Amino acid sequence: MKISTSAILPLTAALFALCPTALVKAAPPAALSGKEELVDTVIIVDDIQVTAIKQGSAMRNRPLSVTVLNADAIERHRITSLKEASLTVPNFYIPDYGSKMTSSIYVRGLGARIDQPVVGMNIDNMPVMNKDAYDFDLFDIDRMEILRGPQSTLYGRNTMGGVINIYTLSPFTFEGVRAGAEYASANSMKFRASAYKRLTDELGISAAANYSQSDGFFRNLFDNSRCGAERGGSGRLKLQWRHGDALHLDNAFSFSLSAQNGYPYAFAGDTPLSDSNGNQVISKGEIRYNDPCSYDRTSINDALTLRHNGRGYSLAAITAWQYLDDEMNLDQDFTPLSYFTLTQRRTEHIVSEDFIIRSRKEQPRIYDWLCGAFGFVKHTSMHAPVLFKETGIDELIVKNAAQYSGITPVFASDELLFDSRFKMQSFGAALYHESTVHIGPVDLSAGIRFDYEHARLRYNCAADVDCTFGQTHITPFENNGKLKKNFFEVLPKVTAVWRIDARNSLYVSASKGYKAGGFNTQMFSEVLQTLLMEKMGVYWQRNFDIDKVVAYKPESSWNFELGTHAATADGILRVDASLFYIDCRNQQLTVFPEGQTTGRMMTNAGKSRSFGAEFSALVLPFENFSVFLSYGYTNARFVEFVSGKSDYAGKYVPYAPQHTAAIRAEYALKVNAKWLEQITFGAGGKGVGRIWWNEDNTLSQPFYAQLEASIRLSQQHWSLELWGRNLTDTRFDVFRFASISHDFLQRGKPRIMGVTLGLSF
Repeated sequence: MKISTSAILPLTAALFALCPTALVKAAPPAALSGKEELVDTVIIVDDIQVTAIKQGSAMRNRPLSVTVLNADAIERHRITSLKEASLTVPNFYIPDYGSKMTSSIYVRGLGARIDQPVVGMNIDNMPVMNKDAYDFDLFDIDRMEILRGPQSTLYGRNTMGGVINIYTLSPFTFEGVRAGAEYASANSMKFRASAYKRLTDELGISAAANYSQSDGFFRNLFDNSRCGAERGGSGRLKLQWRHGDALHLDNAFSFSLSAQNGYPYAFAGDTPLSDSNGNQVISKGEIRYNDPCSYDRTSINDALTLRHNGRGYSLAAITAWQYLDDEMNLDQDFTPLSYFTLTQRRTEHIVSEDFIIRSRKEQPRIYDWLCGAFGFVKHTSMHAPVLFKETGIDELIVKNAAQYSGITPVFASDELLFDSRFKMQSFGAALYHESTVHIGPVDLSAGIRFDYEHARLRYNCAADVDCTFGQTHITPFENNGKLKKNFFEVLPKVTAVWRIDARNSLYVSASKGYKAGGFNTQMFSEVLQTLLMEKMGVYWQRNFDIDKVVAYKPESSWNFELGTHAATADGILRVDASLFYIDCRNQQLTVFPEGQTTGRMMTNAGKSRSFGAEFSALVLPFENFSVFLSYGYTNARFVEFVSGKSDYAGKYVPYAPQHTAAIRAEYALKVNAKWLEQITFGAGGKGVGRIWWNEDNTLSQPFYAQLEASIRLSQQHWSLELWGRNLTDTRFDVFRFASISHDFLQRGKPRIMGVTLGLSF
């Protein structure tokens, strides 16, 4: 399937919460009922809408760090993508850089920029199994749950940092039409429309669509084009059938399209870069590159959930199909010089099945249980040609060959194509179980998961080379083969909860999590470059092994946690707090090979450890006024990590922030006029830092904060909000890296002002 130049942000959503976790049996969200709710932690949990199949609905009573956000809070705080929720949840950080393919998430010192994510995502119970599809527009979301700490016993691979559960709006909780529009800085626009209808008492249907665009906030000085300009759209069709309480059938179909151009990576070197004639081509702080950069993506998802409630048990089956078609074009040197470019075209199909049977608590009892079986099949086809141009051939190949051999190779062309094609197939299966014993006010729980995965890579790589090296004439050559890996993990978990009363509890937990291993296809340009050098008789990498260069091991960790959920009897104060310690083995890190080489690679650090604390509180000092606070601290360091000539033991893990913080105050002024019911004033800020940019901790982003404010006018059927972010125009970096010995960075977005209109009938 080919993508047009239109745009896509996927469809349903993922985000989370501005306030501590809480669960309240309540009426529909204020945004839907027409009544403004000041407290963010109210969510629907009536008999029809409870959809949390694995965790159950009473999240606040669970022994875990979790934040729940309802539909009203999501809309009032303008959370329209996962990145916009970053820092609100303690120790939950999603930097906004690169393209929608990036989607890096860091939790408690864990995370990686490419390949396997550290946090899983489920949309209407469907597992999203590729993090490259995490970044999409969120709209008409009923609630979101952000669980921190390993969730591998119930959810399996790539959930060692937590899970994001997203549930979209249902025609059984709202009937009518909803619409919205937004305009903000950089000519950014968002439009959405949806309709919800209960056709009969048992059958409901809904349709929703959105469109968004932005001109981007930065310019490429080479041609004065916009960097980060994007446009996209998505749609969702949901059909739900209820046969009383006994049988529920839900089918959610969604698609999204997105197109982005440019990556606003600025040159960060202290010395300006010059061409071979000595002419300065780029200076510090400039975004200036000559080859096109873009990312286009099409995704289609369909998930069928069948649930049967029997006498004392509940049975669920979740069948999902996911399709991803994307293309990335990259000027890999990000300079006006002609080094090399990368094009990556990918098509991916994933089919998954999850069966869950659990006890159904119809009356108080001392024992609850859950059993499940999960399986998936994933097939990916990828074409990733790397084109070396004149400067790249001279600097990365000719000079290296001459340095090591004393002979200067002569190429017949000023372009050299390293062409790589891949077939990646993987499948996995798991069995899992969890038991809970209730002994008075104490709940004791134990779970275990047996998880198996097989991954296979078939590669066909070729170098279209015509080169004379001394007396040797090097002609086109190929390198074909296959690699395969088997992974098996046993994932236990034990917890204990002391329910002091209905509002207060203490818990302790110990759990194991893991991220799957795999193959880093972006290193095959390095493989071909090395093979070319060997044909010249230059062995610049001794004992070269493709398997060691391309494959990486699974990452695993043990997480130990002590926490509390607390609230005063009058509801004025609600607090969630936790302490954690993480012992991590084979932590997966994205690094750039040292020196004048290409690509980026995943490597495994031997050992690392992380410890820290999390705190969030919602204070309601008087009527119609609320204050939300959150803070997270993480100290993540390497224990054992030797890479090349460096030993990084004792160094901080890069890209994972040490501090996250958020504060927001809101006051609702009741007007009660016919055309206006309420004016809500909001103000707050978010902060993050320090963030180290490299393993030897020589470059970093200090702690910084951004201020925000809003004024919202609302009535039963409409709302209008004026808002601003980063009001002080704080200057900060969200990403920094090195490529072919050149330093680059991306600045954070400047001050943004906007207006949002919402309608509901």
